[in-house]
Amino acid sequence: MSGAPDTNRAHVPVLLREVVDALSVRDDAIYVDGTFGAGGYTRAILDAARCKVIAIDRDPDAIANGKTLADASAGRLELLRGRFGDMADLLDGRAVDGITLDLGVSSMQLDQAQRGFSFRFDGPLDMRMGQDGPSAADLVNTMDEGELANLIYQLGEERHSRRVARAIVAARPFARTLQLAQTVRGAVPKSGDGIDPATRTFQALRIAVNDELGELDRALVAAERVLAPGGRLAIVTFHSLEDRRVKNFLAARSGRAPSPSRHLPATAEARSPTFRLVSSKAIAPGAEETRANPRARSAKLRAAERTEAPCWEMAA
Repeated sequence: MSGAPDTNRAHVPVLLREVVDALSVRDDAIYVDGTFGAGGYTRAILDAARCKVIAIDRDPDAIANGKTLADASAGRLELLRGRFGDMADLLDGRAVDGITLDLGVSSMQLDQAQRGFSFRFDGPLDMRMGQDGPSAADLVNTMDEGELANLIYQLGEERHSRRVARAIVAARPFARTLQLAQTVRGAVPKSGDGIDPATRTFQALRIAVNDELGELDRALVAAERVLAPGGRLAIVTFHSLEDRRVKNFLAARSGRAPSPSRHLPATAEARSPTFRLVSSKAIAPGAEETRANPRARSAKLRAAERTEAPCWEMAA
């Protein structure tokens, strides 16, 4: 297996047209791209209308690489380094007309072996989107076997998590991605579904290292605060853990169902809906996009429009 990334692969935003349509992009409006990455959604929004985009990314490389696009935008693109869960603080009281989030790791990060996200390329076992804090190597080398098995089961939905954790503890310490991937592959029986056996374990570690589910919970509450009435929220998810959170939040906030979220008070059902669903079901990519972009296979888009109702109180 080669350690060099495939530089010919384009960074193709998933469900790009559908996201722009869901945001109902218009002139003189302000939009937030909370996962700027390589800038695909931001470019499409800027091209769709004479509007402004505030782009957020925790990855310093993404912000640095976006400077060229910002310089060419005639003041219509503002770049902010930070976590999208902190968007309310980052926006400093500004209301916006739309927010889009493309969750998970970006193809740009996956294709850079040195970032340590991919089990296809050899690199340091890192996985930190913000390039700070504990790394994936820190987790696999220090967690006890039971904790590690639970993490891989809960965040990776890996049925063989105990076998994987046992193999990791027996083989550690780990410093490289391919070293870990090969250990996991040896512990997981082949399924014949074409999915690399290391996929779920790498997903679990990445989610844990970057607190992705906690970040999503905070972002949903923040979006409710910063969206102006009539503003749109469009979120693209790539696995069931993300999609379930988005679905449950929007169902609760639109009056469709009570939410189990700890952010909601016991009397949440009596609150006025803060969102109206744009589509009752998630939007999936078509067959043509899936063929052209394998990353799109598991993608789902959910969108909602902010009502005039006040934000729901968060539980203490």
